[in-house]
Amino acid sequence: QVQLVESGGGLVQSGGSLRLSCLASGVNHRIYAIEWYRQAPGKQRELVAAFTGADSAYYIGSVEGRFTIERDNTKNAVYLQMNNLKPEDTAVYYCATVQGGQNYWGQGTQVTVSP
Repeated sequence: QVQLVESGGGLVQSGGSLRLSCLASGVNHRIYAIEWYRQAPGKQRELVAAFTGADSAYYIGSVEGRFTIERDNTKNAVYLQMNNLKPEDTAVYYCATVQGGQNYWGQGTQVTVSP
């Protein structure tokens, strides 16, 4: 049974930083397949960051250069380091993965960036 648990969200001022964590279980070492999404109020959920290779990743344009996705295979954890946060980054952030053809989502963690 795959379980994903996010943590690390909170309230931060514009220009600040947060580090989100996603602890995974039941993913059979497929940590590289875990992705970060976010959903702002009134908007569709969007893919923020994902691994595309051993040393490469995809980032949505609005966060490129500010966010970094990282993983720790020994801890079954994926992180999203978010720097220079902006009010438009305010959203609920989710980690997600697909295994056995089924989508799995964490419960989400709220990130609020004040001007």
